[in-house]
Amino acid sequence: MCQEVPWSLLGPTENVVVLLDRVVQPARRNTSKHFRKLRSLLCSLTQVGGIYTVIQTKAKTTADEWGENYFLIGPYFEQNVKTQVEFSEPPNPAVKKAMDTMKSQGCQVFFGRWLIEGSPYVLLFDIGSAAWNLDKWKGEFWEVSNIGIPFHDQEANDAVIFGSLTAWFLKELSCQFDDKPNIIAHFHEWQAGVGLILSRSQKLPVATIFTTHATLLGRYLCAASIDFYNNLDQFDIDKEAGERQIYHRYCMERASVHCAHVFTTVSQITATEAEHMLKKSPDVVTPNGLNIKKFSAMHEFQNLHSMYKARIQEFIRGHFYGHLDFDLDKTLFFFIAGRYEFSNKGADMFLEALSRLNFLLRVHKTDVTVIVFFIMPAKTNNFNVETLKGQAVRKQLWDTAQSVKEKFGRKLYNSLLKGEIPDLNKILDRDDISIMKRAIYTTQRHTLPPVTTHNMIDDSNDPILNTIRRIGLFNNRTDRVKVILHPEFLSSTSPLLPLDYEEFVRGCHLGVFPSYYEPWGYTPAECTVMGIPSVTTNLSGFGCFMQEHVADPAAYGIYIVDRRFRSPDESCNQLTQFLYGFCQQNRRQRIIQRNRTERLSDLLDWKYLGRYYMHARHLALSRTFPVKFEMEPSAPPKTEGFRYPRPSSVPPSPSASQHSSPHHSEAEDEDEDERYDEDEEAERDRQNIKSPFSIGALPQGKKKQHGEYRN
Repeated sequence: MCQEVPWSLLGPTENVVVLLDRVVQPARRNTSKHFRKLRSLLCSLTQVGGIYTVIQTKAKTTADEWGENYFLIGPYFEQNVKTQVEFSEPPNPAVKKAMDTMKSQGCQVFFGRWLIEGSPYVLLFDIGSAAWNLDKWKGEFWEVSNIGIPFHDQEANDAVIFGSLTAWFLKELSCQFDDKPNIIAHFHEWQAGVGLILSRSQKLPVATIFTTHATLLGRYLCAASIDFYNNLDQFDIDKEAGERQIYHRYCMERASVHCAHVFTTVSQITATEAEHMLKKSPDVVTPNGLNIKKFSAMHEFQNLHSMYKARIQEFIRGHFYGHLDFDLDKTLFFFIAGRYEFSNKGADMFLEALSRLNFLLRVHKTDVTVIVFFIMPAKTNNFNVETLKGQAVRKQLWDTAQSVKEKFGRKLYNSLLKGEIPDLNKILDRDDISIMKRAIYTTQRHTLPPVTTHNMIDDSNDPILNTIRRIGLFNNRTDRVKVILHPEFLSSTSPLLPLDYEEFVRGCHLGVFPSYYEPWGYTPAECTVMGIPSVTTNLSGFGCFMQEHVADPAAYGIYIVDRRFRSPDESCNQLTQFLYGFCQQNRRQRIIQRNRTERLSDLLDWKYLGRYYMHARHLALSRTFPVKFEMEPSAPPKTEGFRYPRPSSVPPSPSASQHSSPHHSEAEDEDEDERYDEDEEAERDRQNIKSPFSIGALPQGKKKQHGEYRN
């Protein structure tokens, strides 16, 4: 059984997990032998970052599969552990004895439950208590791998300490088992790889799996604005890693990949990258999923969209006070969110597309206004004074309106009680008129609404602000596209925009993530499970996954920009057309599209995607213990039946179909809308999802050589 823990939660490098005494039913096979009853101990190691979501959301599914045989191992950070871990004694005597042995040697080891859904066990090492062994362990690591770790690289040094502790624990644990239970250790990312390399060098009876969520060198190269995907086979890998002073880290990652019994990655695009960067093709592609229950709002997600949209509209009323000459009922909210990686996250292309979209909306004299949020944390001093003033003005106007309304209501009530129709010219006196005039005067401003909500540190070198200056999107009255940079994570306690990220996403109309480097892409996935359409690319794992499983992704609210086989200008034009087509939709079409988008959430449920991790674990066991476990080396399980057909009803976007007559009328649009049958379409989509993959029915397939597996 397998489970992972993010280091940000418990420690600075990686985390491990352990599972014991778990019986897995043998798989029915055509070969002479079966998977016998299996008692396995599984350890998982992971790093922080995007992997946090993978591990946290997958915890319940993995814990359900392995029960109390599943443990996470990670570094101990007291400030995080205090609020997120409940300490307890290990339920398995072997684990307790291994911990006691390490404690007797001066290492501090902690055990408990991680307080998330699924409540997996966690085993935490205090790296500081073992730091005195660093020089010795670095020497041992050099002897087995010929990889030297520089003294100044604290993260790599922590990885050596943590990996040595992990290998030590696995050795103590395996020595106590007589043949069974068998142990599976799943390592995530290069920081966890030291433990894997040491375990293999010591020939421990442990089945090992290594997962890379993004190659180390690939991320560095893409951050340097290099034409990465068109030159994958041209890079001098050693030279590139050396020039960036990460050669030792790259070697740790590559050694982990080649030492593992099973190598996996999270998407087909990353598999291609790993084949060139790490010189090995993944054995299994393990797509990332989500705990759909957490994001599910049942049939209320449309109501939630309306509710949180109203909250965003309140912020807009304050931010654009004095310039609120557009109709909020015809205003669309787009957003991009994530790490501040200007090129990797596609913010550069998004801004250029917004400039072109603004031109199109102005030329066609549309009454639609688009407000775009950039939620990308950056260094700031504090809130922008003008932004705070806007919210104060809005609140003052609201209080004024409420007081006048209350006074008006009392006079109207008294007049009606007397059986009189009130004189509207007398129901408001001079004081009321004066109050309202003063309120109107407070909304006057002689500056444009700010494009950022905070005071940016070194804003003259900020790439987003510099691009906004270049394209001239300054929130002028004539602009149909307006921009707001919010360089801070969203919070329900914020005095500006008091919404959590999930609430904000539900209130928006479209998430735009035209990433150039995105091994998976959780932001569009989260939009999908909340029923919010999104834009992604064919260079993201999520985009490739949707292209494979949905016949017409755009009809389901997944717009996929081609950034791999088109020039940047062509890709930008395609993105602009997607955005312009979305702006042409009427309200009913957007509702239809949100219904379809939300139905795709089943594709992203760990209940289904967990089958790939199951396959990887079985494959590792069969390779490590071939006498005990035989498994025909079939390709990873296919998601047969996951192919969503193109909806037969009216397409959600006006740009998706061309009218045969230039005199197309709105009445015809209404007729087409009637073709949409929500219940019929939903039932057809449900039939396209097969039952979850089960261990007792492993997929069949012809034998392949090691390294030939593809998703």
